[in-house]
Amino acid sequence: MALLSSPGTTAFRSISSLIGRGVHRASKMSSRNPIEMIVAILILASFSYFYLFNLARTSDIFSGTVTRLYPTTAYADGHAKEFSVVESMDSVPKNAIKIHLKQILVTDPHRSLLNQKTLSSVLHFQRLIENEIYVPDNTAVNRFAYNHDLCYKVSLTHDRPNMCFTQSPLAFWNNDIEVLQADNDLLATLKENQNTANYIFEDLQYDTSSTHSLVLSYAFNASSVYRQQLNAIWSHKVATLPPADLVSLSNTGQQETVFSWLFIITRNVVFRLKELIEVADNIDIIVILAGYVMMIATFVSLYMNMRAMGSRYTLATAVVFNGFFSFMLALLTVHALGVGVYPVVLAEAIPFLAVTIGFERPFTLTKRVFQYSRETPLTKQEIRKTIVRAVDSVALPIARDCFMEITVLVLGAKSGISGLQEFCLLSAILLAYDLIIMFTWYTAVLALKLELLRIREINSSTAKSVEKKPANTGYIRRTVLRAISDNSAAGRNPNQQVDNPIIGRIKLLMIVGFVGMHIFKICSTFQSSGPRVNIADPTVAGVLTQLLQLHRSSLQSSLPIVVEVFPPLPFHVASWNKGLLPAAISEPLEALFNICAVYIQHPVISKWLTLALFVSLFLNTYLFKVAKQPKQLVEHTQPEKNTVVVTKVSPTVELSEKQKVAVNQAVPVAKTEVRSVAHRHPHRYPESDTVRPIEECMTLLRTPHELTNEEIISLVQAGKIAPYALERMLGDLQRAVSIRRALISRASITKTLESSALPLENYWYEKVMGACCENVIGYMPIPVGVAGPMLIDDESIHIPMATTEGCLVASAARGCKAINAGGGARTILTADGMTRGPCVEFPNITMAGECKRWIEQEGNEIVTAAFNSTSRFARLRKLKVALAGKLVFIRFSTTTGDAMGMNMISKGCEKAISVLSEHFPEMQVISLSGNYCTDKKPAAINWIEGRGKSVVAEAVIPGHVVEKVLKTTVAALVELNISKNLIGSAMAGSVGGFNAHAANILTAIYLATGQDPAQNVESSNCITLMKAINDGQDLHISCTMPSIEVGTIGGGTILPPQQSMLDMLGVRGPHPTEPGKNAQRLARIICASVMAGELSLCAALAAGHLVKAHMAHNRAAPAAATSAPAVTAAPEPGTCIKS
Repeated sequence: MALLSSPGTTAFRSISSLIGRGVHRASKMSSRNPIEMIVAILILASFSYFYLFNLARTSDIFSGTVTRLYPTTAYADGHAKEFSVVESMDSVPKNAIKIHLKQILVTDPHRSLLNQKTLSSVLHFQRLIENEIYVPDNTAVNRFAYNHDLCYKVSLTHDRPNMCFTQSPLAFWNNDIEVLQADNDLLATLKENQNTANYIFEDLQYDTSSTHSLVLSYAFNASSVYRQQLNAIWSHKVATLPPADLVSLSNTGQQETVFSWLFIITRNVVFRLKELIEVADNIDIIVILAGYVMMIATFVSLYMNMRAMGSRYTLATAVVFNGFFSFMLALLTVHALGVGVYPVVLAEAIPFLAVTIGFERPFTLTKRVFQYSRETPLTKQEIRKTIVRAVDSVALPIARDCFMEITVLVLGAKSGISGLQEFCLLSAILLAYDLIIMFTWYTAVLALKLELLRIREINSSTAKSVEKKPANTGYIRRTVLRAISDNSAAGRNPNQQVDNPIIGRIKLLMIVGFVGMHIFKICSTFQSSGPRVNIADPTVAGVLTQLLQLHRSSLQSSLPIVVEVFPPLPFHVASWNKGLLPAAISEPLEALFNICAVYIQHPVISKWLTLALFVSLFLNTYLFKVAKQPKQLVEHTQPEKNTVVVTKVSPTVELSEKQKVAVNQAVPVAKTEVRSVAHRHPHRYPESDTVRPIEECMTLLRTPHELTNEEIISLVQAGKIAPYALERMLGDLQRAVSIRRALISRASITKTLESSALPLENYWYEKVMGACCENVIGYMPIPVGVAGPMLIDDESIHIPMATTEGCLVASAARGCKAINAGGGARTILTADGMTRGPCVEFPNITMAGECKRWIEQEGNEIVTAAFNSTSRFARLRKLKVALAGKLVFIRFSTTTGDAMGMNMISKGCEKAISVLSEHFPEMQVISLSGNYCTDKKPAAINWIEGRGKSVVAEAVIPGHVVEKVLKTTVAALVELNISKNLIGSAMAGSVGGFNAHAANILTAIYLATGQDPAQNVESSNCITLMKAINDGQDLHISCTMPSIEVGTIGGGTILPPQQSMLDMLGVRGPHPTEPGKNAQRLARIICASVMAGELSLCAALAAGHLVKAHMAHNRAAPAAATSAPAVTAAPEPGTCIKS
């Protein structure tokens, strides 16, 4: 019997189908027109931003008060003799007279206000705000001023006109400037009205005739909601008056710069949180703190996850903007619904908003898009279909989880709890907008990202689709990641739908728990109130007393009265200090910005600006679509105006078409950016033949630029400054090096260093300090030559070599020439693993053996997880354990990304050893490095097991090239290699030294590229093999190097000259998508270069030309040559220069 579908199930399917179709169409449109969609969302967000900003300017978000005060409501019934504070207006009778009391506090901390000039300024200000401030606007029909419309008017008798209540010190002079100017004794006038003056002037001192603050008080009619809104607008207009004789402290954003606004908002949010902490319970503080920790973790996790997928900052930043746009649109919608939500008032809600949005939805979409994009090369894909396919696979699960979260938040919005209600409503609307913008804006960003990757792949001849391997994380981290991340798609059929709603469920539980805590009043983070205005303060109490007396004598004295006392608006008397910019600059800029603002708001000009925006959008879209075409289609339009350098290998050797393209390639000379050298123009310091006493110099240590170099030297010699601390104390690195150099020279036997030829100036000392060298006295220049180009894995590479050995570069260049003639060198990487071998000790060999067994069996995963938890790049590959008595040596072998990795692996070993000690408490750590690594020492273990990068290079040299270029024969080379490199090295008991001079080439490249030259000991391990092939006609040569230790980040590679050499090789810094690829490429280049050097030197030895070449070209002529013409001998065939 068939089961009929219930109406609920049918409706659910219909809704799901409708949502699926809508998302499909939105993603299809976004992926087809990504730029248009991005611009459309940006325009919408811009309008939202400007509208919200205008709203915020009238709210308390830009309040300039240092401590946020909240209004206090004072109430007096028909018979009360004084006001009392009430918490809520609900208990106030409906017939009560409602008044708003607003005060203006005028201060001058530097001068007394009791002078006619200042009081005249206050009087002008008072007339301005009472008669010329119109609200809500300045139109003739719809404008209201304080004196005529807004003030609270007291009716004393039926025949007397109503009068506004205003409390001002200028009333002592009848608010008349002529009376004020005619008063020669202001203090006497105040003494006549001492009771009133005492609370109008806060700190009036009769004995010194001075006061630094006064208060203006205004009572507003607040009988209706409309009047209360008008009062608020009036206060805002007063607070934002442009600077004149009196300057508003609330108008700190008067320059209206973005940085000023952000600073004010951030400051007010911080102060709001500080107030909440002071008045909140412990549970509230814990909830808020947890929210901020979760928010920070959310952002950090976003950038780390996106970086792991191959996008450093672009996609993560786009996701953040996605949330920010949703937040602005949600605020706009909430305001349109009439719900008051302000970031300052609900500052504690910000972290929960960030956590509520979350970033797992964009991350899931991004992961699926990249997963589908790697199925086939991007050059063969249609990006739009890839995007739509990925969106369709995740749309319904994402929409379902989002709908459930919105449902819970809507229930929270219906709770009626103040604060929680607004937060839940804002969050629900925000989630809806976030979902919409993600499938429009962010989908367009993903499409644009894939298009750019596709263009890059088209333009790159060696681009390959790389499948990133999942990182091998620690045990605890793996467990957490399994619980909260969607890794189920990895390694499965992409067409298989995988639905893992764990993250959505966790967030849903968090939201339910958060709402429940507020409903059941476990905490009240959104209901805390800050400090209120103190009505017992004399400046407030005196005004309230006078207001109550007037009310008691009025015709409405029998009615109760309620006064809402607002915090005072702070003003200060202007002091004509200079701003950050001179008036000659600031005034034209301000005028320019004002003109721009007028034009943008102009009804005609704004339309032309909009039209220009769309024309620009069309042109950019057209150019982008042209850029998406393959390079071959647009290449003919590029004029050949670039300067080219044509590199030729051998004009006498016939090459294949592929080799000609790779070798005889015209390479455009690009303009390289020349980085400025730090301290190229050092500061001029005082010079004097007179050295001041030590005591006087000590007083100037905080200002070292006032001391001469000789005075600093005297301080160091007196023990007042440590020589190693000169850089930190002086701040000028080059000056510190110069002074240390003088100190060392004067303390040495020869005293020659100070005036020696060792270079000092124009070096990157800021790169050296704390990274490369200590107690620096200069730098040692080494000549850098270049060998090649050499074809290495079908790429033409120039090889930089820093050396002082003559003929070395020329000899390597000859080897490159011979190898190129045979088709170039081929290399393979057989292993990659830097090692560290700690030594630990046990009480007896039984325990030591148990430790070895545990590490090799059940403890292997535990040790590996502990090691991997210390770095994103270090991944333990192999553990080798050996015993010597009761000593245990553990050799960790690990990949280290593009770093050489000694520091990285040492950190991991330390963590692994600490975990090992938990399982074996009797274990004692002898040394983190037990020479079982082995580092910078000859060792058979490196030769057998390998260390760093293990590389093999080979080449085939045609017989005629051996004879013409190398000036020898194939048979002679093979015989020499067996006799010298194999048998001779074996006779010497060599370990890894079965070569002619691998260390020569390797060390020269190490010095040029910033590697550690001391590691040439193990890195030069090499066996060179030569064999006659093709019936003895051609030569096969190979070099096997099992322990090349190199890196492209860290150490000496941070120095600009060394970085430029890595740039030339194309391996500078970390590889953007495959960590470790650059360092591996550098190791391949080194191995191939060593092979070129081996080939050339063995050929010179076989031909008997080595000594002649060095005698001719490695002996410099005397500096003082005679005037007789030099006789140049004809070069011998096969020498290092002319062969």
